Amino acid sequence: MTQLVGLIPLFPLIGFLVIGLWQKKFPGIFSGILASVLVALSFIISAGIFFTLPTSPVTVDIFDWIVCGSFSAKMSFYIDPVSSVMLLIVTGVGLLIHIYSIGYMKNDEGFARFFSYMNLFVFFMLLLVLGSNYLVMYAGWEGVGLCSYLLIGFWFKNTEYNHAANKAFIVNRIGDLGFVLGIILMFLNFGSISFDQVFSSASHMPHNQPVMVTITLLLFVGAIAKSAQIPLYTWLPDAMAGPTPVSALIHAATMVTAGVYMIVRSNIIYSLAPFTLHIIAIIGLATALFSATIALAQTDIKKVLAYSTVSQLGYMFVALGVGAYSSALFHVTTHAFFKALLFLAAGSVIHAMSGEQDIRNMGGLRKKLPITFLVFGAGTLAISGVPPFSGFFSKDEILAKTYLQSPFMFIVLSITSVLTAIYMFRLFFLTFYGTFRGNREQEHHLHESPPVITIPLVILAILSTLGGFLGMPSILSSHHFFDTFLSPSIAPGTLAGSGEVSHTFEWTVVAVSVLVLAAVIIWLYSRYQTRGNVPPQEEASFTPAYRVLNHKYYIDEIYDTIIVKPLYGLGVVFWTLVDNRLVDGVVTGINKGVLYSSQMLRRVQTGNIGFYIFVMVFGIIALLIFNLVL
Repeated sequence: MTQLVGLIPLFPLIGFLVIGLWQKKFPGIFSGILASVLVALSFIISAGIFFTLPTSPVTVDIFDWIVCGSFSAKMSFYIDPVSSVMLLIVTGVGLLIHIYSIGYMKNDEGFARFFSYMNLFVFFMLLLVLGSNYLVMYAGWEGVGLCSYLLIGFWFKNTEYNHAANKAFIVNRIGDLGFVLGIILMFLNFGSISFDQVFSSASHMPHNQPVMVTITLLLFVGAIAKSAQIPLYTWLPDAMAGPTPVSALIHAATMVTAGVYMIVRSNIIYSLAPFTLHIIAIIGLATALFSATIALAQTDIKKVLAYSTVSQLGYMFVALGVGAYSSALFHVTTHAFFKALLFLAAGSVIHAMSGEQDIRNMGGLRKKLPITFLVFGAGTLAISGVPPFSGFFSKDEILAKTYLQSPFMFIVLSITSVLTAIYMFRLFFLTFYGTFRGNREQEHHLHESPPVITIPLVILAILSTLGGFLGMPSILSSHHFFDTFLSPSIAPGTLAGSGEVSHTFEWTVVAVSVLVLAAVIIWLYSRYQTRGNVPPQEEASFTPAYRVLNHKYYIDEIYDTIIVKPLYGLGVVFWTLVDNRLVDGVVTGINKGVLYSSQMLRRVQTGNIGFYIFVMVFGIIALLIFNLVL
């Protein structure tokens, strides 16, 4: 089955080419169906590889890509437990989002173009997770960045959406520079960039070697940008400008987890750099708490979910930082289920509300959108960590692993978990409970989405409900399927990743979590349901702290003041002095010199034959004198 791995990225690439080149010839929704079928074929092969996975990693060579002196890189794919899990996430969740998009985007004038971009994104994401060396991974890494730009700015007639696309592209370029420098340094030290050779050469090195710390930090810079961590997280909330399926595919289930995947894939070299792991844990912890507080005061349904994504990615990076690599990938998996579900369910709400995204103008939708209400509730319970939904198992595991490394980080993550429940149930109750706060036209338009939209939602709701049982804690089961499955690809834990908390502590955490979550749900239900309707302002007139959170700590304004405007001003100076005066002056000066010299030479062409004979004789005499002198 592994010999068919080359077909997995090939199918969506074919979809991009066929739909992109002949889209005008396709009738109706044919391009959406074709794109979905091709991703389905990739999913079938991915599932076959998952269930017939060899006992040891397999490298499948496609062709020699680059051979230059001592440097060589093949286009080859690496099959192991880590890549097989990511294949199922990318193709499985991607397929559901493609099907959903057929209904969501059917009336859009760029329907075929949208699906060509979606197929191209899936191709590059598969290239990223399948590559057997860092160059192939980097090609996919850059490709998903390009597709992110295309999809975020899909409605390019809106200037703000174009700005959001540019922002995502530029911020990711900062991280990509660090990534490529890390790859270069890796080749200079190990003479290779293939996983097998790099990991084999590095495994004999002592911990915290400066070169290893530098390589891992540079690679981590790429992960900071791609996975939206402090300080390069600001592009992700703005990326909600794209269509809702884009938010689900790129910014919830796949692309933003690329940084997590890269570190899990490189876990052998990261385990040799504990200093880098501490940095990762600190940044992840700060990001998780910081973005959770911002989500508390957002009123755009997609912005709440966007900051939630940033916070959950922080969770994953904390897990990576404490050496719990399998726990991080476990949360990537459950997060793909419930966050894709939440984004797509939000899209169903927006579709029913005629494009309205402000939750202050919603309310009482559970009666009009019963299926969307139920699946959104399942996603909310999952992300809040309510047992037995999937998020409970993955978040509980990360909390347990974190406690072994640092009780302080455990406390901060626990607080973040409570904040997650607060902003998610606030969103849930404001959207589906109380009385309707929109206008009459919106109320008249309210209706449940068609089956092409609701069926993927139901499937994702089932996965969000049951997916956590893939990794049950030791208090419930002696066999952790996910951890056991990934163990051949994960280096032995040097930090908390190799330990276990006591059963007493585990039960205590579970009990306290359930009690706190129950209190939060009751409090928010009382606030947004039993007290009647919520005014459009909601908390807008509350404390200055609320206004700070609502304006996202003014981080975008700060960046604009201290980075964007100074760089823009510097650009104006260079344009005025260097480009306009120096460069253009030199070019213009040469032009004027040629014109002046040609005018002088033109005066010699008088048309007088006697003058021409005089010049000829003078030239002959000059040549004779010159020869005599020399």
